[in-house]
Amino acid sequence: MYFDLNVPIPTPIAPHLQTTTSKKGKQKQTLSDAPYQAFTAAQIAVLESKIDLLVRLGYTVIALNQVVLGKIDPKTTPNYTDEILSRLSPRQGVAFMKRLTIVLDEGSEKGFGLTNNAAAYFATFDILALQPTTAATFSATCLTHTLPSPLTVHIISLPLTLPRLPFHLKHTLVRSALKNGACFEIDYGGALHLDETSRRNWWAGSREVMRVTKGKGLVYGWGGEDIASLRGPRDVANLLTLIGIAQDTALDGVSKTPKSLVLRAQTRRTYRAIISEPKLIIPPQAQGDSTPPEAPATGEPESVAEPLIATAPPAPNETVDPAPPSQSFKRPLDASTPVELDPSQPAPESGDRQNDAQRKKRRRK
Repeated sequence: MYFDLNVPIPTPIAPHLQTTTSKKGKQKQTLSDAPYQAFTAAQIAVLESKIDLLVRLGYTVIALNQVVLGKIDPKTTPNYTDEILSRLSPRQGVAFMKRLTIVLDEGSEKGFGLTNNAAAYFATFDILALQPTTAATFSATCLTHTLPSPLTVHIISLPLTLPRLPFHLKHTLVRSALKNGACFEIDYGGALHLDETSRRNWWAGSREVMRVTKGKGLVYGWGGEDIASLRGPRDVANLLTLIGIAQDTALDGVSKTPKSLVLRAQTRRTYRAIISEPKLIIPPQAQGDSTPPEAPATGEPESVAEPLIATAPPAPNETVDPAPPSQSFKRPLDASTPVELDPSQPAPESGDRQNDAQRKKRRRK
C-alpha cells in the first residue's frame, strides 16, 4: 500500500459572494446560496488523467490537497474537495482523502483562522497541514499546533523551492514536532521542476531537512503541476537516497510513515485521541444466569472473602463473665511435639506490667 498525500487540486473559480448589512451598518460577505461549479470540465479531465497515472504507478491512497494562502475564513472559503470527489469517476481499490494546507505568512502571526469556532469546518478535512514561511509561524507550528486536539496539524510542509529557507531549522523545534506525532513533508516534484534554479534550491533545502530530522518522520508527496514529473514509489525512494536517506528506510516515506500518519489523523474526531472502540463485557451471572456456582473441592477454602462476624461491645451496666482459662501450647524450636503448660501458674507478666509493679513498690516504701 503506497500513499501520495499531496496531489494539488486545480485553481477554483472564485465563488459568488453576497454582501449583507447588519442593523449597525456593518457589511459582511457570505457565500451565495446559488449553485455553481468551481471547476470546469477541462480541469476535471486533467485531474482525472493525473489520478489514472498515479493508480497505474501503484498508489492506492491519494489525498487531494486544497491550498489556502494566509488567513482562512470558513464563510468565504468552501471545501472544494467535496465537489471534486463528487465529480470524479469511481475507482476500485483506491481511497481518496481530503487535505487542507494553509500557507502562513507574516500576516498569519496574529492568527490565521485555526480556532475552535471553526472546528466544524476543519472536521470536513481528513488531514490538516501547515506551510510556515516565517520563523514565528514555524515555531508556533512545531510547539502549539501539533499537540493533540480537534485542530491537530499532522503535516508540516516546507517551501523547498525558495532560494533559501526563510528560517533556521532548530533541533529543539523539530524534535518537539516529531515527538507530538507530526511529520515533515518533502515534495519530490521540486526535484523535477522545469526551472533550473528551483531544482537547485530544492536539493539544498532537502539536504537541510534531512540533516535536522535524520531521516525520521518524513513523508514524500508529489506536489507538482506537470504530469511528466510523476514517479512511482520505488523511483521516489531511489531519488531521495541522493540526499542522504538510507536505502532500507527510503521506501517508508511512501508506505509505513504516511500510513501511521493517516491513522493518527483520525484521532482529531475522537475523544482525547482514542482510536479503539471499547466494548462492555457483561458477566453471565449479571445477565440472569440462574446456575448456582460450583462447590469448592475438598480441602480448599470455600471463599476468600467470607463474612466476618463482629462482636458487639458490652453495655456500660452489663457485667462480662471472664473467659475460662484456656490451655496454651508452646512449640519448642527443636522439637515437633507441643509442650502442655500448667494453667494454674500465673502467666508471665509483660515488660510494662513489671515496670508498673516496681513503681508501686517504690511508692509504698
